Amino acid sequence: MEESFDDDCFAIRQAARHVSQIYDRHLASVGLTITQFSLLSRLQRTGPMTMKQLAETMRMQRTTLVRIVQPLRRNGLVLSEAPPADARALSFSLTSEGKARLEAGWKHWHAAQAEFEHSFGGPRARALRGELFAMTGRL
Repeated sequence: MEESFDDDCFAIRQAARHVSQIYDRHLASVGLTITQFSLLSRLQRTGPMTMKQLAETMRMQRTTLVRIVQPLRRNGLVLSEAPPADARALSFSLTSEGKARLEAGWKHWHAAQAEFEHSFGGPRARALRGELFAMTGRL
């Protein structure tokens, strides 16, 4: 079997792990991963969302989302509620502690963003971001 070094998926995933490590290192001082920070940020922008909406917006499977949300709920950053009429329509929202933690994380997120853009180049980072959002239909 011939090995292929032109594996787009591998290259994208490897780069994503590398970039995630930069953001995780910066956000560790506020006790968040970049995925948790992104989820809190999404909830702040949109308001409460159901599990289905959040999974679709974050482009992840529900089981993965549950693993991300559990520590946020346990630490009082996210509230989950199920309406009496439909317990399957679990809805997530930010708590005041979640808003405070997100606010504290922004300076660390900006530092990570600056580190990445400094090493990769600002114009290249903007172009890459545009291409990646175009790929997922989120321009």
